[in-house]
Amino acid sequence: MTISIIGSGKVGASVALNCGLRELDPKINLLDIVEGLPQGEAMDINHQLSEKGLDSYIVGSNDYSELKNSDIVVLVAGVGRKPGMTRMDLLKTNASIVRDVSLKISENVNDCILVVVTNPLDPMTYLALKTTKFPPNKVMGMGGMLDLSRFTSFIHDFTKVSRKSISAMVIGEHGENMLPLIRFSSVSGIPLQEFIDKDQSMQIYEKTKQVAAEVIKFKGATVYAPGNAVSTMIESIVKDKKTVIPISVYLDGQYGVRDVCLGAPAIVGKSGVEKIIELPLDDFEKDQFAKGADSVKEAISNLF
Repeated sequence: MTISIIGSGKVGASVALNCGLRELDPKINLLDIVEGLPQGEAMDINHQLSEKGLDSYIVGSNDYSELKNSDIVVLVAGVGRKPGMTRMDLLKTNASIVRDVSLKISENVNDCILVVVTNPLDPMTYLALKTTKFPPNKVMGMGGMLDLSRFTSFIHDFTKVSRKSISAMVIGEHGENMLPLIRFSSVSGIPLQEFIDKDQSMQIYEKTKQVAAEVIKFKGATVYAPGNAVSTMIESIVKDKKTVIPISVYLDGQYGVRDVCLGAPAIVGKSGVEKIIELPLDDFEKDQFAKGADSVKEAISNLF
């Protein structure tokens, strides 16, 4: 499959590097409107791939015609969060960028799977879906996979068990109302609650929701975890692994929500979103999920 990445800032370059390290495509396109930026990033990444003996090759370009024949397009273009900002603070600024880029994608690509990374993730995924008019199973957002990596990291910190033993899940809004699911998380099949008490559960829950802002405060941007999260999604598509991944996906009745993109576990394979998995949530989880849906719906109402 041919992979193209639109936006060659820190996150876009990280996506390209991670895809190259996994050798997911012999030729990976890295596009940006800034002259020289994607070309320079491509050179730098290719030098690392060369030293490692890997044969994926990154091609930097400023020409959207390079999107033609792409099977997977990653939309990273947009403005990143600054310290003190929420993801929703980027709504209007990034909406114009995502709308413009989505139109260019639909003009140059007849059929592809679109992975959205730009924040606020869920409204931007919805906007890209409606602008491109691609089938819902062909459009997905990265947020939940990134939140999951953070959730798993905190579970490791509290339990001290190997990260390989941890299985976890995060659903809902990629934002202030995300829902780390303690109840659906486990260590080698053993419920997580057997390893931590209620107070520790709440600490993990809150830390997962707040950590992105903390990283941005310290270093200005999240880079490595998002790049890895996107490449994990792409790998499941390219290799048809049918991995169950939390992604922002178009809901049409699942979880009691309609006409909105929101985080939910889904089977991801060569055709994109192959199945959305609906979990039996308790009252607290339903309430938190609904809050996220309401937040995203309100944001969407300001876009159309």
